[in-house]
Amino acid sequence: MTLTGSPVSTAAAGGVHATARISAACEGGTTVLPVLDGDGPFELRRLRSRSTEARVCVIGAMSAPLGGDRLRIEATARRGTTLHITSAAATLALRGATADHATYDVHLTVGEYAELRWNPKPLICAAGSNLRQTWTIDLASTARLVLREEQLLGRTGEPSGQVTTRLTVRRGGRTLLDQEAAYGPGAPGWDGPAVLADYRATGQVLTVDPAYEHAPPVPRLVGLAPDGGHAVLAPLAGPATLVTAAAPDGHRLRRLLDTAQRTRVM
Repeated sequence: MTLTGSPVSTAAAGGVHATARISAACEGGTTVLPVLDGDGPFELRRLRSRSTEARVCVIGAMSAPLGGDRLRIEATARRGTTLHITSAAATLALRGATADHATYDVHLTVGEYAELRWNPKPLICAAGSNLRQTWTIDLASTARLVLREEQLLGRTGEPSGQVTTRLTVRRGGRTLLDQEAAYGPGAPGWDGPAVLADYRATGQVLTVDPAYEHAPPVPRLVGLAPDGGHAVLAPLAGPATLVTAAAPDGHRLRRLLDTAQRTRVM
């Protein structure tokens, strides 16, 4: 049975503090959700299952993240489970009543022979926003992960807000990937030719699969013409691939990432 806890978020002077928790367990060969605990701006909905997979949708219950907010999602896929997490709409980072930055931390844990797919709608960094986002991921050595993230730097016709992202992935207790990126005002060179130039949409897809230990995908370049953006698929030093893409807008970014993901499995 899915259990929903009572919200325990606090609205401090600097913003909203909230943590949402998701836990998947295996019962009779099917993935169930013993913990589905929304909090603050996070409302969690269980979607119709597909085969043995459990699916959860994160729904925004209020405007967030705003300046000063401290938001966190914790998700655990226990041994032998398959968990898919998505969102109902894009996440919009906005300027808050305080000049302090907002934080949005995602902690994912995937057990032995389990699979977790993190596939939300894009993050939009509106003008004047200041967000620090982190993913901290711990994988068992037999776990599978597909993590997709898309960032749109500013709404249509407006400049980008500030955003710093950090992705740390450990597999079997050893670091598989640790990267950081910064965009928007104050980030040196982010709109120069070595980073995004005139593009205002960027994203990536990280896939970790033990099968890649024996048959790793080959590097590939993916592009749209004319000037529709570019993506590169690169194997990592481990059973994983990373697709990185940049495009003029969100629509073309999604097409690039979708194309690169299909190319990976061909």
